[in-house]
Amino acid sequence: MKKAFVTGVTGQDGAYLSKLLLEKNYEVYGLVRRSSTADVNDTRLRWLNIAGDIKLIDGNLTDLSSLIRILREIKPDEIYNLAAQSFVKSSWHQPLLTGTVTGLGCVNVLEAMRLECPQARFYQASSSEMYGLIQEPIQSETTPFYPRSPYAAAKLYAHWMTINYRESFHLHASSGILFNHESPLRGIEFVTRKVTDGVARIKLGLAKELRLGNIDAKRDWGHSRDYVRAMWLMLQQDQPDDFVVATGRSVTVRDMCEIAFKHVGLELKNHLVIDPELFRPAEVDILLGDASKAKRLLGWEPVVTLEEMISEMVEADLKRLSSSH
Repeated sequence: MKKAFVTGVTGQDGAYLSKLLLEKNYEVYGLVRRSSTADVNDTRLRWLNIAGDIKLIDGNLTDLSSLIRILREIKPDEIYNLAAQSFVKSSWHQPLLTGTVTGLGCVNVLEAMRLECPQARFYQASSSEMYGLIQEPIQSETTPFYPRSPYAAAKLYAHWMTINYRESFHLHASSGILFNHESPLRGIEFVTRKVTDGVARIKLGLAKELRLGNIDAKRDWGHSRDYVRAMWLMLQQDQPDDFVVATGRSVTVRDMCEIAFKHVGLELKNHLVIDPELFRPAEVDILLGDASKAKRLLGWEPVVTLEEMISEMVEADLKRLSSSH
C-alpha cells in the first residue's frame, strides 16, 4: 500500500486529492497545524465523508523539525505540498507571513524530503497568479512570469526552488501550474464561492445584493476534482517536470456571475453592486492557460465544464443555507 503525505489536507484541493488517493488504495497522512479551531478545520473532509480515513499529524510548514520528524516516521512514497496562505487579498495585508508559509514553507518540505526520504516523489502546487501581468496572451510552461502580489511572488520562489531541488539533488519533484479551480469546497472569500453563496442567499431571500470589485477580470476556471487528478498523474511519470493545468477557456467574472444568477432564474443587473474597496492594489487582468503538454504527456483533460461547476456550487450553497436557516 502506497503512502501519501499531504500538506494543506483540510483545504479544497487537499480534500479532493485525499479522496482520490483513498480510492486508489493509498494510506493518506495529512499535516495539520495546531489551532484552537481544530474542530471546524476538517469540515471539507467531513463533507466528502473521508475524515475518518485520513491520519492527521500535528506539524507546521514553518517548522522544519516537525517536517523532518513526520517524514522520518511515515516514510511516504508521495508528498503533495498544497498548504499555503492562498488568498491573494490577504497577502497584501500579511506579506511576510505569506512569504514564510507559501514560499519558505515549500523549501522546508523539500529539505525534509532530501534529508529523510529522497526517493519519494514531490508535488508543488504552483499557481497561474505567477504570470500576473501576462507576457503572452496564452500562458504555457515557457511563458515568462511577472507576479503582481506577495502571494504570487511567494509561489514563484517556491516554484523555482522546486526546480532547483530537482536539478541539484535529482529529486522527483514536479510542479503543477494550476489555473483557477473551484468547487463547493472553495473558501467563501474566493470570488466564485462569494458569487454562488451570494446568489443562493438572494434566491432564498436572505440578502438583496452581491458586492464585488473588478468584474472585468478574466479567468480560466476549472473544477478542483479534475485538477487533483493532474497532480496525481504528475507523480506517476518516470521523469519529474512542470505542467500547466487549465481548461483553455477564459471568461470574465461578470460572465461567471451571469451563469450563477441564470441558474436560479434571477437577473444579475438587479442585484450587483460594484464596490471600489474590493479592487486589488495591482490587478491581474486576464489568465488563459495552455495545458497541451499535460494532455500530451499525462493524458489529462478537464471533464467538468464551467457551467456544470457553477451550477453544482450554487446548488451546494442553496442546500447549506437552507439547512442552517
